Amino acid sequence: MAYSGAAFRPSNVPVEEGKVYEAKIEDIGREGDGLARIQNFVVFVPGTKVGDEVKIRITKVHRRMAFGEVLKE
Repeated sequence: MAYSGAAFRPSNVPVEEGKVYEAKIEDIGREGDGLARIQNFVVFVPGTKVGDEVKIRITKVHRRMAFGEVLKE
């Protein structure tokens, strides 16, 4: 089976690459990125701190986590 180039998205992952979500930063990860949860799914968001309420765009999705970027208003 050839790789189609489509973004990886298992059926149990509640976020989708390119989509926008609102989230609250709950913690800081080991690399210093903010950590939010969307339906209990971990999303790392660089440049944020605990307590920030942000609108994020998902940039990359993995099996157990995703990465996002803050959208400037």
